[in-house]
Order: sequence, then structure tokens, then C-alpha cells
Amino acid sequence: MGLCASKSETRDDESEHHVEFAAGNVHLITTKDAWDQKLEEANTGGKIVIANFSATWCGPCKMVAPFYSELSEKHPSLMFLVVDVDELTDFSTSWDIKATPTFFFLKGGQQIDKLVGANKIELEKKITAMADSLPANQT
Repeated sequence: MGLCASKSETRDDESEHHVEFAAGNVHLITTKDAWDQKLEEANTGGKIVIANFSATWCGPCKMVAPFYSELSEKHPSLMFLVVDVDELTDFSTSWDIKATPTFFFLKGGQQIDKLVGANKIELEKKITAMADSLPANQT
């Protein structure tokens, strides 16, 4: 189960970051306003939100990103977000992020589950369970 606890390596691959981390149906969140807008959109549509708090320098984050994108395409009834903890430091701190990646599962703006680390099997299990918990007309 890979995770990054601190910024151990830095690279100048910011341009790559947006492509890798926000592929498929994953929405990149770069501002608090964008976060609020997506949460409101999800609440209106009765969607469960999966928020991936991640970092460009984190190896496990990079490893799980394509899989997360793949899951976003398999489960269009859910809303997939990615937040760069370095771009939104204060916001990430308010969510008490201790390691990346950290996945939050939100319904009605409230946390209903959480997963820390790049555990693909557990992530898929939780996302599938969330999708299955929605009424049939939403999937």
C-alpha cells in the first residue's frame, strides 16, 4: 500500500500533472471555488463524490492516477475529483491530509468513507460499493 508522507522529491513536470491526474471523468480542482461548485453540482444530482488528494511528486499518486481515471469512466454515476495538495495547501490542511494519496468519499457534502494510500484493490472495492449504493435510475 503505497503512500507519500512528505515531499521527498521534486520535479518540474507540472504540465504532465494535469494530463496524468485529470484524465477520464476526473475533474482537476485548483481553487476552493471550483471545489464548492463541483460539490454543489454533485449534491444537486445526488452524486457521491470521490476526492483524491494527491501530489505531483508522489510516486504512489502517479501509479494510482491512471487506475483512478479508469474507474471514473466505469462509474459515471459518481463524481471523481483530484486535488493537488501543493496547489491548495491550506484547503488540504483543513482536510487533515497526513499522506498522499488520500481518497475521501462524500455524500451531501459529508464524509462517508476514507482511504489512505494507493491500494488499488481497496479503492476499486469502495468505489464499486458506492456506485452500487445509488438508486438504479442514477447508474
